[in-house]
Amino acid sequence: MTPDTANIACRFAFDAASLFLWGSAAYLWLLVPEGLRGSLWARLGPWRIAAVALAVTATLALLPVRCAMLGNGWADGLDRAIMAAVLTGTSIGAAWAWQAGSAALLLAVTLLPLRQKPAATAIAGALMLCGLALTGHAAMNDGWLRLLQGGNDVLHVLAGGAWVGALVPVALVLARLGDAAVAGEARTALIRFSAAGHVAVALVILSGAANGLLIIGGLPLDWSVAYQRLLCLKMALALLMVLIALSNRYGLVARIGRSRRAASALLAGTVAEIVLALGIVALVAWFGTLEPVAG
Repeated sequence: MTPDTANIACRFAFDAASLFLWGSAAYLWLLVPEGLRGSLWARLGPWRIAAVALAVTATLALLPVRCAMLGNGWADGLDRAIMAAVLTGTSIGAAWAWQAGSAALLLAVTLLPLRQKPAATAIAGALMLCGLALTGHAAMNDGWLRLLQGGNDVLHVLAGGAWVGALVPVALVLARLGDAAVAGEARTALIRFSAAGHVAVALVILSGAANGLLIIGGLPLDWSVAYQRLLCLKMALALLMVLIALSNRYGLVARIGRSRRAASALLAGTVAEIVLALGIVALVAWFGTLEPVAG
């Protein structure tokens, strides 16, 4: 595996884990009734531990991977002088330091016996996502434009994570609709997710459009540039996610009480959204390393 491929893999692992940890924990913390929250948090335990392990491992690997990219291959990946130069003299080093600090905070939150674990996990996950604005195309600008694009990037990933990261616990909530003991709380959790989801999706679309304007100056129309082709594919997948979400909300949610098939179809639609979201994260991890316009 080349350093460039390893970089994309690390980016995907870190981004996917961070989005899940932020979105799922924030959903349980803010929108799920207390009586249902504890059981869902426990059922998400294996997913959460896997995501924490993935985020921490990707963070540890990312510094030598990027040193190898800046140096002469894997031989320079663990060179102390190159590591020190990257950490102290580049935006990549500053971003990695933020990422490492937030990953350490996440690990502490996971291991310590805190009373408000969903809240603490959500905050740690949000901090991990905020660090993404320190690298990439936003970091290539200066002054107010860098601040504007960085802030827009933060809004985009937090809104996206609030939507897609919550889909796994939403799927678990759907599975509890048939349980008479918690059916009422499950419906409340779904209604709250639906209301918050409208806001999150709108913010994702608006901030994504703003990102396109800031990075390439308009619509991705130059098909000779790989970045713009992959961006178009990401936009198509995101549009498909939105259509599925609208179908779930306005076509199936109202029929849940009258049809068992509606609940099964809603669960299937939610799983489809999760699969599409993973595809989008993979695309972003890839084209985020490419030049956005022809040189």
